[in-house]
Amino acid sequence: MRLNILIAAAAAFPLLTTGAVAHGTSANHHPSNQEVTETTADHHAVEAGDLKIAHPRVRAMLPGQPSGGGYMVIENTGSDDDRLLTLTSPRAGKVEVHTMEMNNDVMVMRPVKGGLTIPAGETVTLEPGGLHVMFMQVEKGFQEGEAIPLTLEFEKAGKVDLELTAGPARGSASDTGHSH
Repeated sequence: MRLNILIAAAAAFPLLTTGAVAHGTSANHHPSNQEVTETTADHHAVEAGDLKIAHPRVRAMLPGQPSGGGYMVIENTGSDDDRLLTLTSPRAGKVEVHTMEMNNDVMVMRPVKGGLTIPAGETVTLEPGGLHVMFMQVEKGFQEGEAIPLTLEFEKAGKVDLELTAGPARGSASDTGHSH
């Protein structure tokens, strides 16, 4: 078990060290519950139901890296909680939301069980060093500049198709793909 945690930690080390420079784009297909709205000159947000998903991005993967991290900001503008139930991508055998924390000087990542709650009127940020999307069993690593398809399925908002733009494998710690 401890060996598995250490292997996962080694594979995820690039997730902790830095943020990526990338801009998210919406998928070309937009179901009726999904709409693209421009939030800045360089970014798009995808809206589905009461949710607004912005800044979707991944990091390019290093050679031999079997897993990669994805990041985004999910805002719930409604009066009811929603829950992210599943994530799928043709680029990964398995996709999950993970937590990341230090425990006795060892980085520990664990999948979020039962779905990720997006509280009403709040924003959940998936970012390096915290909650993040974990792409596992990746056969062909993400290359800088390519778009990685990802489908999110929410309890209330339904399915949302995204493309996460791959930024550099390494960047500065303060670079999260968007400015404040």
